[in-house]
Amino acid sequence: MSGLLLNISRWALLTFLVTSMLELGFSLTLAEILAPLKNMRLLVVSLVANFVVVPLLAVAVAKAMRLEEPFAVGLLLLALAPGAPFIPKVVQIARGNLAFATGLMVLLIVGTAADLPLLLPRLIAGEIDTWEVERSLFLLMLLPLFIGLTVHAKFHSLPAWLGSSMGFVANVSGLVVFVLIVVLNFQSVLSLFGTGAIFAALVLVVLSVFVGRLFGGSDRAIRDALGLGTGLRNVGAALLVGAKNFNDPRVNVMVIVTALVGLFILVPVAGAWGRRAKAAAPSSLESATSRPG
Repeated sequence: MSGLLLNISRWALLTFLVTSMLELGFSLTLAEILAPLKNMRLLVVSLVANFVVVPLLAVAVAKAMRLEEPFAVGLLLLALAPGAPFIPKVVQIARGNLAFATGLMVLLIVGTAADLPLLLPRLIAGEIDTWEVERSLFLLMLLPLFIGLTVHAKFHSLPAWLGSSMGFVANVSGLVVFVLIVVLNFQSVLSLFGTGAIFAALVLVVLSVFVGRLFGGSDRAIRDALGLGTGLRNVGAALLVGAKNFNDPRVNVMVIVTALVGLFILVPVAGAWGRRAKAAAPSSLESATSRPG
């Protein structure tokens, strides 16, 4: 029975990655992706925050908390994989800059596929199949994204149900992955309690959001978008690499738990930021109209 569930979880993970990337491709154009990224300063600080600062924070948190190696590896694995496909949805809740969030998400997904295979062997002891990591990320993330963008560019009036169908399948398969990993590794999940792993996940998420907002500048909408985009990591990519390169199930359990901690914290935070932005909008409009011409 466990063998069957394991196979289902693997196929669900592959389905989640491919369909979430297709959904993005079907709903975006290349111009929409590139437009918000023309600000070179913002582009550079976004890359530094996600690909340099957050992984270094993960290493520091793991050492400070003296995490067991599998938990430390899982934490670092997620830190090395920015670009959650649902960043725009969470940023939209926060009334952040949706155009920037979309461009940032695609940039981070592409960066993850290039960065993860290069940095992982240098930061984690043991044998990492770099080529397999690169091949998997390309076939399951970049290629479906490219196919989606190409189809969208060729057929401008794609049926609305096509993208929404991909999104539905991605949501269902992602939920299946989360549930089955927890069920199959229930003892490993229980073993996290009392180890400091959950607190370490909480600290990393909070610090990541802080770094993103700090680097986001003075524009509230950009600052909120970069904060949320930096705090939300690409759980699908991290799980894929973890499943193919680490035998200890606690690695992927840590990935899942950290991702869940991030969602449980950042979705309500996004809602609070959105309500604050909505409340501030009328007063901003009033002050603008009351200025002497």
